[in-house]
Amino acid sequence: MKARKSLSTFLIVTASVFMPSSVNAQDPEPNDYADDSAWLCRPGQQDACAVDLSTTVIAADGSLSLEGWSSDPSAPIDCFYVYPTVSTDQSTNSDMTPDAAELRVIEQQFARFASVCRPYAPSYRQVTLAGLMATFAGGGPRDLEQGLAYSDVRDAFQHYLEYDNGGRGFVLIGHSQGSYILTRLIRDEIEGHPVQDQMISAFLLGSTVTVAAGEDTGGSFQNIPLCRSAGQTGCVITYASFRSTAPPPQNTLFGQTLEPTLTGACTNPAALGGENSETHAYLSSGGATIAGPRRASPWVSSGAAIETPFVSVPGLLSAECTSNEHATYLEITVHGDPSDDRVDDIVGDITPQWGLHLVDVNLAMGDLVGIVREQTAAWQERR
Repeated sequence: MKARKSLSTFLIVTASVFMPSSVNAQDPEPNDYADDSAWLCRPGQQDACAVDLSTTVIAADGSLSLEGWSSDPSAPIDCFYVYPTVSTDQSTNSDMTPDAAELRVIEQQFARFASVCRPYAPSYRQVTLAGLMATFAGGGPRDLEQGLAYSDVRDAFQHYLEYDNGGRGFVLIGHSQGSYILTRLIRDEIEGHPVQDQMISAFLLGSTVTVAAGEDTGGSFQNIPLCRSAGQTGCVITYASFRSTAPPPQNTLFGQTLEPTLTGACTNPAALGGENSETHAYLSSGGATIAGPRRASPWVSSGAAIETPFVSVPGLLSAECTSNEHATYLEITVHGDPSDDRVDDIVGDITPQWGLHLVDVNLAMGDLVGIVREQTAAWQERR
């Protein structure tokens, strides 16, 4: 079957449409995270996590089967999520009113975790897509862990710990801007503090976490290692995904560091031991990504309708952590077969320097949820 067309260069379009129209006032009032409206997801609410995540499984021969999904309100641990740069507000920092973009990213990246943990996702005054364009003059997305966005997330996390956590274990989940913010939060508020004992793991996806060359610590964190097995806890999973046919270029935004003693880290969620493995992806049936909807090509050449919001494509994608002269990254190989009835490619590209950033989380969503399940069991047993 013919490959699907790649996504148009999202950020180039964004740059031409959204330019910062104002700079937020200095020293704005802190958010009140006791207010339910300050949270996109919080247990007991009908909120952004209350979405349909049913899935059509598309086998290589084009046959279809239905996979249901349900949340677990009695899950024994919590997940705390910080979403990536998605706000289309035209100011440098977003407001606290969720738009379609914030709701969409929850559906694509976080709501599925509610099957294994209680979901917490604060709204925060993130650097917007417009503001992101301005940050490139000051060093690019690695500057996103500063300022108002960070202080909002820190305040939300502190409120969560004081009023909602109750001593439970938690998993931190972030992507892109959210991962950079969580990386700083771990350094400032968790590593070396008593609450570190409650951190089951941190998923810092679509960003650059560094380690000392040949080690699992020593860069971004001094004593919090990379996860090397699903039963390991108190560790970090991190990667930035690129196609095997389009590896990171010299100007890549992820997976590289200028420090000669450090290297970018990568953990393959499909095989934490390091080998190449098939990923358990959950992709939008309509071709949507965190950047928005697009017109989808048929998933099967027969044109059979897909009536669920997500699809799973066993055997189509595999992943392996690798390096080239520019970066360390998660290499995604698409195993399309023109002779079978199933689609041969996926969407998710932006430009070469961004790789498959728009679907970083979707590519291994099933693997990540499975890791949380196994880590929870290991953490409970050790407690």
